[in-house]
Amino acid sequence: MWMPRKTVVMLLAAAIVAGCGGRDREVSLANIRHTGNGPDEFSIIPSKPLEMPEDMASLPAPTPGGPNRTDQNPVADGIAALGGNLAVTQTEAPSAANAGLLVHTTRYGRDPGVRQALAEEDREIRRRYGRVNVLRGILPGDDYVQAYEKQWLDAHAEERRLRRAGVRTPAAPPPTPRR
Repeated sequence: MWMPRKTVVMLLAAAIVAGCGGRDREVSLANIRHTGNGPDEFSIIPSKPLEMPEDMASLPAPTPGGPNRTDQNPVADGIAALGGNLAVTQTEAPSAANAGLLVHTTRYGRDPGVRQALAEEDREIRRRYGRVNVLRGILPGDDYVQAYEKQWLDAHAEERRLRRAGVRTPAAPPPTPRR
């Protein structure tokens, strides 16, 4: 039995309108989403075991919002496991070994607010993507790829551009000779 044309049009219009709801929420990047009621097992990091100190007077003063003695510190744990110097993780200033690298990377100046500016630009990109992509959720695809596809760098085209400009590209394979 055939459905009347009006019914088909009404069902199609209802499906389109239903798909447009909820566009104001933050766009998550990737189709891997936590949908259960319980905790996300990948966000839980077990703490170190509690220990009784030798002397209560030797405990540091509490720092609200600061690190806890039982918190995990993966960077320090990795340095210790590889036999490195843990004092490097405790200093605020860059070490003398990294001073040359720091001078070289900041030779053209630096913007102290670059992280905040990039975060704001990223929020705007994701907000625009969430408003434009009407078929998200209906068609298969990765939200991350679709949101950032316009910003991708074509590595081969960039390599050709740099070589034409006379920039050495030692990490890239040599150009193929033209016949």
